[in-house]
Amino acid sequence: MSFYEEKISQLKKSHYSNDKQIESVIGIKNYIDNNYDTDLNLDFLSYTRFISKYHLLRLFKRYYGLTPRQYLIDKRIEKSKTHLNEQMSVTETCFAVGFQSLGSFSSLFKSRTGQSPSQYQKEQFSRSTSHS
Repeated sequence: MSFYEEKISQLKKSHYSNDKQIESVIGIKNYIDNNYDTDLNLDFLSYTRFISKYHLLRLFKRYYGLTPRQYLIDKRIEKSKTHLNEQMSVTETCFAVGFQSLGSFSSLFKSRTGQSPSQYQKEQFSRSTSHS
């Protein structure tokens, strides 16, 4: 490889290495962060960045260790804890964070936290009143 070919190869690696992929994945993560309470699915997310949904799945998992769906669920559970801590009802919390079904919300919440939403809320409430 000539000196110039080597320099061109180095430039390509430094300037064009996965920048678009990283930008797409970060953009989708940010979109989820800001729209977790809406009806998001893989088809829609891939459409927002003009990327194949299968490619999006691979990239998102590579950079964040989760699929976009898993990330969305984790984000919704995280936000639901805030609502429950603020004494919002379990049903209101469920719909406020974007779940369509109280049953799926409750089972996902319990699988992620080890408690049902109402148990979590009662425990948080008793902690806050015992520290007052």
